[in-house]
Amino acid sequence: MLRREPLPPASGRLHTGAMTQASRLERFNGTDREDAFASLRPCLDVARWCQELVDARPYASVDALVRAAGEAASPFTAAEVARALGDHPRIGERATGAGEAATLSRGEQAGVDPADAELARALAEGNAAYERRFGRVFLIRAAGRSARDILDALTDRLRNDDAAEAAVVAEQLREIAVLRVKGRFS
Repeated sequence: MLRREPLPPASGRLHTGAMTQASRLERFNGTDREDAFASLRPCLDVARWCQELVDARPYASVDALVRAAGEAASPFTAAEVARALGDHPRIGERATGAGEAATLSRGEQAGVDPADAELARALAEGNAAYERRFGRVFLIRAAGRSARDILDALTDRLRNDDAAEAAVVAEQLREIAVLRVKGRFS
């Protein structure tokens, strides 16, 4: 009754607890449309983007999937960007909730946890100024950036006009999505 060895899946291959890159991608390639779509939503909640990636399966490699993620649904519409921004917390604030998108956001902002109260205040003030200026949350790929780098970018972007900033936001959204896809399937 008790087994210690892994059970073979329907394909006949044995899987252990440690998933390989190929097995994650194979699972994505072989799963039904609904599950494949759901697996992409935490990366970017833009239906057209998810659908294009699902429809283009199978992918020969994670790199091929990542490249496709960088090109799918291009350009994003203003409505798609607005919808996706609803899932992103302010920079410097921790995402709430237990969902995968919130967990990803918390990890991405790991470098934006300033112990410096002045830096935290400046980020909060910058977020508020950005929201007053553009009517949306400030979005930047936070992964790999320090709080100071992000504050500098926020300050610079406050100088953008509406059209230029809309293009930057869409590009940042895409960069975040691509990093999430790479992390999810690598």
